[in-house]
Amino acid sequence: MSLTAGVIAVQGDVEEHTAAIERAARAHDREVTVHEIRNAGLVPDCDLLAMPGGESTTISRLLHSEGIAAEIRAHVDAGKPLLATCAGLIVASSDAADDRVEELGLLDVTVERNAFGRQKDSFEAPLDVAGLDEPYPAVFIRAPAIDDVGDATVLASWDGRPVAVKQGSVVGTAFHPELTPDSRIHGLAFFENDDATLPALEETA
Repeated sequence: MSLTAGVIAVQGDVEEHTAAIERAARAHDREVTVHEIRNAGLVPDCDLLAMPGGESTTISRLLHSEGIAAEIRAHVDAGKPLLATCAGLIVASSDAADDRVEELGLLDVTVERNAFGRQKDSFEAPLDVAGLDEPYPAVFIRAPAIDDVGDATVLASWDGRPVAVKQGSVVGTAFHPELTPDSRIHGLAFFENDDATLPALEETA
């Protein structure tokens, strides 16, 4: 039985997320078929979704203009996993502190864009992440930070600020887990379901 995964492909590291999902699936002895999603109609067939980074205002605009936003909300409402990274975290938040972003409201957090600096300030940091035994090599590029956490659970912080959160079936990270060969964040979001707040995946033929 194979799972169907979707990577929201309106912008961002689509191929890298696809590869990371496939690595995580192999590590958990699961089969997965990954589709790139640029138009409405595909999300309802997906068991799991990744929403990459990019430019949050552009991603937000395209998700709504293409009719994908409502499908992502329905996916999460059905208890299916979503991993939202960097700008994806901003779009998934309840408050992006930017009127140009129409948030999806999937994570009860307020975020600050580019909180750790611009492109030239990119860095890698060893993060202690709840659910992982060893530090995770997190890559931060124009990364946001989380200013306020409502009902979400903090999974990791850096420099005193939350950078990874979980709420229900949604995991959000300020960093780019797809830019490292370490697929444990994708595994945590999609294939490790011992935490009661992450519902078990239902396999599809």
